[in-house]
Amino acid sequence: MKAVILSALILSLGLVNRGWTTGISGDYIEARSANVYTGPCVANAEAGLTGDQAIMAWRIRAGSWEGVKLNGFAIVGVTKAKATLGDPYSNPYPTKSVLIVDSQANARQRSALMAFVHAVAPELLGNVVKVETAPIYLSVGDNQSHGSAELQAGNLARIKTRSIGTKDHLCGNEHVYYPPLTQLSHAMPAYTINDEFKGSGLGVNWKINGKTNAFVGTFSYKSSIP
Repeated sequence: MKAVILSALILSLGLVNRGWTTGISGDYIEARSANVYTGPCVANAEAGLTGDQAIMAWRIRAGSWEGVKLNGFAIVGVTKAKATLGDPYSNPYPTKSVLIVDSQANARQRSALMAFVHAVAPELLGNVVKVETAPIYLSVGDNQSHGSAELQAGNLARIKTRSIGTKDHLCGNEHVYYPPLTQLSHAMPAYTINDEFKGSGLGVNWKINGKTNAFVGTFSYKSSIP
């Protein structure tokens, strides 16, 4: 009976996806080239013109993937889509993506990290055109500074965010217009101080600041139910 209740709880939380093999959890940050916390006045002006670029990063606090322990390692996915990600009136797929894998991981751990992101973001990171290795630093603030986070992936990608304040409201009716690009156990929209990609493979680099275009959160994925 306890197993049935547990299975129902996991399913109700949306944490199950077949192919996930073991429990894993950690911190997450995402930045996109369109505002995600905004009102229709801004979102409608950006749709179809921007929002086709994104950086996503996962830092594993605890857990394994495909039997490989990944505590403390991180991986970054950088995506260039065909249209605004999250726009229900356009199709952003297929995307092109670059993966930046933690240089402190060994070959087996890097393979497991890549398998992990392919499982949790299959459409976004399914067409990988380049894989890089770099030291990755990802720090997420505590509850007192929620929304404050920083990512540094070598010289290739960077995100720095802070909490959204009252002065960041432009429309006056802002809300989470676009949800996060991947399934999270908790997410908080954030203001981007810096969002930057300077790598190759996508045909575009960018440097964005002063937008409410980020999410800071946590993830927790459980074993699949037979």
